[in-house]
Amino acid sequence: MLNIAFFSAKSYDEASFNKIKNHRDFEFHYHDFRLTSKTAKMAQGCEVVCAFVNDDLSAPVLKQLSLGGTRLIAMRCAGFDKVDLEAAKELGLQVVRVPAYSPEAVAEHTVGMMMCLNRRLHKAYQRTRDANFNLEGLVGFNFHGKTVGVVGTGKIGIATMCIFKGLGMELLCYDPYENPLALEMGARYCSLEEIYANADVISLHCPMSEENYHLLNEKAFSQMKDGVMIINTSRGELLDSVAAIEALKQGKIGALGLDVYDNEKDLFFQDKSNDVIVDDVFRRLSACHNVLFTGHQAFLTHEALNNIASVTLNNVDAFFAGNASGNELIN
Repeated sequence: MLNIAFFSAKSYDEASFNKIKNHRDFEFHYHDFRLTSKTAKMAQGCEVVCAFVNDDLSAPVLKQLSLGGTRLIAMRCAGFDKVDLEAAKELGLQVVRVPAYSPEAVAEHTVGMMMCLNRRLHKAYQRTRDANFNLEGLVGFNFHGKTVGVVGTGKIGIATMCIFKGLGMELLCYDPYENPLALEMGARYCSLEEIYANADVISLHCPMSEENYHLLNEKAFSQMKDGVMIINTSRGELLDSVAAIEALKQGKIGALGLDVYDNEKDLFFQDKSNDVIVDDVFRRLSACHNVLFTGHQAFLTHEALNNIASVTLNNVDAFFAGNASGNELIN
């Protein structure tokens, strides 16, 4: 029997993995808390650790896992910026991931945030609950004919652009590697500076890397059109939250939709409703009437959860059969 320790596991994770398990001789050990240096001991005796986007997979944690008998780190997400791959390789650990579980899920959430911010749906909902049907302050704009700048044209970026195209938006995009699918739908590749200068909406769909850290910072905001709408459903560290607060105060950012946040690991995926939020940057952002937060839920659809579970367990099957699934991060 193969033992698999799950960290940051919620009820929907359990449901999807239990459903996909089928005939496999696996024993699942679910933990709803994050993987850290303090919780790594809970994986003792587990050959596989299944981790999520905000789990700590730094060198010290990986060493603990290796000493406890872990051989495979199975990320049930696309991002792996929290994984020390060099340390994993030195320890003889393999790391696998789920590169694309449901691009459409994230794309649809992205556009949903845009719609909500533009037409003030969250405000209208609260008003009508109180029998207030006044329309003052709820005026939006047509997305049709507006220019959107998409940063990152991988699978999620392309899926999002398909929806933008359907809305009748002009498509600008940036990516070091041009995607023929973007060109086929009439998008034009250009520099980030051109996107900043011309886009009415900017949507982030690029991975986190050293080069992309705080890609949207004070300098970038200063080059944007006044009142620009920015949506980030990719990685929190792509956007400098402190600089964004100043840009909001100055009216440079007209609307900000964040499904991710650069300090989200201490907030997201848990109920903090009875706690005092000590993150002053988050408190200042969430207090702005034109900022919309969701707690890293863009991926959260039945289809995505099923795909995540299926690909993750197929990755595990391949590893212990001595085969390659194609989703390995260590050569």
